[in-house]
Amino acid sequence: MRSTSMVRAAKAGSLILSLLLCALGLLLMLKPDLSAVAIGIIVGCVLIAFGVVKLIGYYSKDLYRLAFQFDLAFGLFLLVLGLVVLLRPQLAMSTLCVILGVEIVADCLFRIQTALDAKRFGLGSWWLILLLAVLAGAGGVLMVMSPMSGALTLTVLLGVSLLAQGILNLGVTLCAIKIMAQPMD
Repeated sequence: MRSTSMVRAAKAGSLILSLLLCALGLLLMLKPDLSAVAIGIIVGCVLIAFGVVKLIGYYSKDLYRLAFQFDLAFGLFLLVLGLVVLLRPQLAMSTLCVILGVEIVADCLFRIQTALDAKRFGLGSWWLILLLAVLAGAGGVLMVMSPMSGALTLTVLLGVSLLAQGILNLGVTLCAIKIMAQPMD
């Protein structure tokens, strides 16, 4: 009999961090005048937390193994990126938008593959994952294409992209992470 505690921990962590990402996105959209250092510290901490959850998820054994299938590399990438941002938070807005934009686009491409795999598994919610991945990916592309915009514009764009990424992660977590029931003895 396999323990489902790691899957439960990964799913709970993913849900909590996805909601936190949505809240951070809304905060940046509503208060774009936050200092770059504050944004860097907050985003660095969130990136590290997401990296840890992705690594836990990768080593868990969810039923379909869809949601966490690419999370070893992404988890390590997010840990390193979070540490770099924490060590140099003043550079957050000048480089973070481009780096996060690339990460969001890459993650969305993998989530499109997850959606197609979910369709193959017969999950009815595959189209929701696909739609959310395309929308979040569009935000990531905008972040990569607009690195020279003003600081307030970049902060709002970062907020929109983080909100979209948070909603995508919520959708994937709710639709694709299935925990096998423990058999009764």
